[in-house]
Amino acid sequence: MPGIRFALLASLVLSAAACRAPEPPPTDEPPEPQATASTTPNGTELRDAVQAPIQKAEAVEAQVQAAADRTNAAEADATGDASAP
Repeated sequence: MPGIRFALLASLVLSAAACRAPEPPPTDEPPEPQATASTTPNGTELRDAVQAPIQKAEAVEAQVQAAADRTNAAEADATGDASAP
């Protein structure tokens, strides 16, 4: 019987200790910043990362259009279609 009482008392003490709210951090000092400062002027990394694929696509667009024009011209020559550009 003393074993059951001890287990009951131990579980009661542990559950009471677990119910306490955690202590809040001290408010007299501001928290340390977790983010680092940007290494480039004006923080342009995100803008550059977004613009890079757009600029690459714009550079390739002229090549794609030229290839499409050659294909259309070859098709027009092969079919004898005068209305194609």
